[in-house]
Amino acid sequence: MLDAAPIPQTDHPGEGRLAHAGPDHPPVPRAKVGILIANLGTPDDTSYWPMRRYLKEFLSDRRVVDVNRAIWWPLLNGVILTKRPFSSGEAYRSIWNEEAGESPLLTITKAQTEKLRAALTAEYGDDVVVDFCMRYGNPSTKSVIERMQKEGCERILFFPLYPQYAAPTTATANDQAFRALMDLRWQPYIRTVPAYYDHPLYIEALAKSLEAHMAERKAEGRPPPDVVVTSYHGVPKRYLLSGDPYHCQCQKTTRLLRERLGWSKEFMEVTFQSLFGREEWLRPYTVERVAELAEAGKKDLVILAPGFSADCVETLEEINEEIKEAFEEAGGETFTYLPCLNADDAHIDLLVDVIRTEGAGWL
Repeated sequence: MLDAAPIPQTDHPGEGRLAHAGPDHPPVPRAKVGILIANLGTPDDTSYWPMRRYLKEFLSDRRVVDVNRAIWWPLLNGVILTKRPFSSGEAYRSIWNEEAGESPLLTITKAQTEKLRAALTAEYGDDVVVDFCMRYGNPSTKSVIERMQKEGCERILFFPLYPQYAAPTTATANDQAFRALMDLRWQPYIRTVPAYYDHPLYIEALAKSLEAHMAERKAEGRPPPDVVVTSYHGVPKRYLLSGDPYHCQCQKTTRLLRERLGWSKEFMEVTFQSLFGREEWLRPYTVERVAELAEAGKKDLVILAPGFSADCVETLEEINEEIKEAFEEAGGETFTYLPCLNADDAHIDLLVDVIRTEGAGWL
């Protein structure tokens, strides 16, 4: 049996030639492990056509809208894609990072990637490649996986940044990663990262965020809020009835957070936002519940979104503008939105710990 020869380095960083290969053999990159984090996505711009392209890709996904195509397709390509790019563009413009020329989600995901890259390089060296992709929009999952494969990533740990599993989020992100492999002659080995809704470091990071806010209120001489609301992105109720674990994982996240903080169920509630269409979605609806709380005398409300790994249009515009308005119109006085964990060090520590566990044997 012949011993495997090492791949010597050439003038091209990371490339070499196999010891027994002919002179016309293409360079072979040094084998690496890729860590690819994935988020939902973002339009390239807030104007009509970039918004329309983004919405069409998003709303054409059968994981997101699973109704009969004969009904949905004419509706999508008619009324929805004619009108919705204007309203969605307006929502994005209200939160757009004008300085960077991109959405806050993209800005935050870049920051998360940079911190992860620094932490993982310090721990594992230069043979780990860390990058990010978007399920919809740019950079696409396909383009980043192809680039990582060309850089020598023979193994890729694919990490959808959704704490709770749902078919329209985690599953569709994984679908897209596997579709990308179909066009590659030399497919990298791939692992997907499971949901981390009950990970101790995730619960601790959320708890510290709330504790910091409570300490700030105390330092200012302000009392605790009347109620804390955890708002998760909604899905149709039939998803729960058909076996999707999302609802249960959201409930468990809030229960564990409540237990960690020693708070009562009456003080910290679970709600669901971002309704779409006419069918019943998971209840209670955030926009309705905050109004009910205000009418019941809960004038000071704190709200956070534990289902989002980064602030985006659903948090910065929907929660902090639309839902806030509903609360105030119903008589609420103080509405405080706590940002997502974003690129906070505690969040990065959590992600590194998950990667360390799921990459065991590779890293």
